[in-house]
Amino acid sequence: MKDDKMLNYISEVIANMPTDWLKLTTHRLDIYDEELAKTQFLEHFENLYRENIAETFALQKLPTAYDYIRLGHPLSCILEWAIAKSNDLDPENVIAFQSKTIPVLAILRKNLLDQKNTRILYTDKLPEFFDVETLREVYGYSFDLKKVKTVEEISSFDGSTVFISQDAQVSEVNLSSNIDFFINLQSDLGSVLVMDGKQDNAYVSEIQHVRRRETIAMTPANCLAALKLLVGKSSAKSKETEIGTKKNQVTNSINEITGTSSKVLVASCGLSMQYAIMMGLVHEALEKHKGKEIKFIVPPNCYGGTNDQVRRVAACLDRVEVLDMPVDGDNDMVQSIDTVLEKVAREDAVPYIIAEIPTNPRVEVPNLKDLRDVLQEKRKTSTDKVAIEPVFILDQTFCPNVQFLASDGILSAISSISYVSGSKFPSGGRCTAGYCVANNKAANLLDKVEEHLVLCDNKATNLQMEILAEQLPTMNQRIKDAYKNTREFVSFIQENLPEAKINFVSEQLANQGFTPSVFSLDLPTKGDTAEEREAYKRALNLKLINMMIQEIPNESKYCVSYGQLNGCYWTIPATSTQGTTKEADKDYIARVSLSPNLDLERHKEVFLDFVKQI
Repeated sequence: MKDDKMLNYISEVIANMPTDWLKLTTHRLDIYDEELAKTQFLEHFENLYRENIAETFALQKLPTAYDYIRLGHPLSCILEWAIAKSNDLDPENVIAFQSKTIPVLAILRKNLLDQKNTRILYTDKLPEFFDVETLREVYGYSFDLKKVKTVEEISSFDGSTVFISQDAQVSEVNLSSNIDFFINLQSDLGSVLVMDGKQDNAYVSEIQHVRRRETIAMTPANCLAALKLLVGKSSAKSKETEIGTKKNQVTNSINEITGTSSKVLVASCGLSMQYAIMMGLVHEALEKHKGKEIKFIVPPNCYGGTNDQVRRVAACLDRVEVLDMPVDGDNDMVQSIDTVLEKVAREDAVPYIIAEIPTNPRVEVPNLKDLRDVLQEKRKTSTDKVAIEPVFILDQTFCPNVQFLASDGILSAISSISYVSGSKFPSGGRCTAGYCVANNKAANLLDKVEEHLVLCDNKATNLQMEILAEQLPTMNQRIKDAYKNTREFVSFIQENLPEAKINFVSEQLANQGFTPSVFSLDLPTKGDTAEEREAYKRALNLKLINMMIQEIPNESKYCVSYGQLNGCYWTIPATSTQGTTKEADKDYIARVSLSPNLDLERHKEVFLDFVKQI
């Protein structure tokens, strides 16, 4: 149904929208309620719509829609709202994806766990990358697949009916009585999944969670293009010849930065990349180690997205299990790996290790020679056969400049894949794209990884490649400059608040090339009981963050970020990046990230004022 009032309003919003809606990857936590993600933003947006207010200053005051654009953002919310409003639906039942495959996988995953039947219907042909056999054999999904001539001929079905459309307009939805999920594929822009009002609310949260963990929301740029199509405006496209050049530049830059010669895979985000790595390795194990169990070994307090995604994969596959590998505090990564690998070897299982170096949030680096030795150690099964060698999957988001995988790198003799979240230093916070490479020993594994990156339609967008091509050549210099600022700020804090505990790399590690620009700050506390001391510390964290963002609003921000071009970012890992980590493993300490470009002296002044008040 055409709604001229709504279309005119959206046209005004497009013309007046804050530039941050299109350009920022992370958004403020101080005006964000995670439990009300999307809904709170849309409630306030709906009020502006009713009052016909579309000025920039009013749009800027809207609460944060999502804290990170991988999960969603203002433009994805508005696109979903507009499609819902055009079809008399609840905006909660409309979800925009960058991927054209993952919406289907999200439904299949939910129905697999619920043991519910799924029927997938289409009228013309399925997308080329929709690999039916792999979805059944590797992902474990069960479904019926049928081509139909018209929607009218769709009969009833005991289970969920998914209808895939490739030729509908942006706002077009056809939810007949026998269609439960309508998926509108929009060429290069992504896809929109629409649920009928009869679906259990659990589908909404489960599908949103898949978008949060295994892919990304339709990008701000593509949502803007879709909104322009919705209101009848055209959107400019990049020339394919230019994109080809940009892709070559990105590949060359990443190979040079990492010291590798393998193919370079670039995904829509770091977790999209990790998902392709995981499913590619599962596929590899199913083919090469038939009948054997697959063990993913991860730190229980690693980045929340990693922790959650690994366990989500294991929940769907009987032969996959997650084993914890404690790495922080009193635990030693090398010793933990040794213990777990010995257990996996005895069971004659396939070991895949996922680890962050430096660790997050404690910023610790293991003894690398010991790490190499323990990974290289030849192990035996319980029947005295040679055990399967591990694959080491390294998240080096916090040190993308270190050449672990080079021919003379510390991991050169171990099958290793490294990956990086591109929303940090690679793009300077301008896009979410992530990438991976392999050393010579693991280079053959990337074919399977790429297969699953393509199947999930999670490759980086053209715009993401353009941004990476522009930013990667300056990355290593930005890392050096940001580290210099961070080291100076850490030294200042140590001098003026010596009782605070700071987790940051040592000068010795920095000389080896580990120069992160993030540290964790464990503020001094007081109280008679452990509960009182913890409560006091948490309140002090917020006091410090609030002082910083109020006194230096143009530079200090309360949001999850790292490797940005400008400013300083403050957060508490347990309430953001580790939001899905078990409560016992959460670390309620402040995490601080500095950029190469900020007024460091002003930050020192405000911190000194904070010290005087405690």
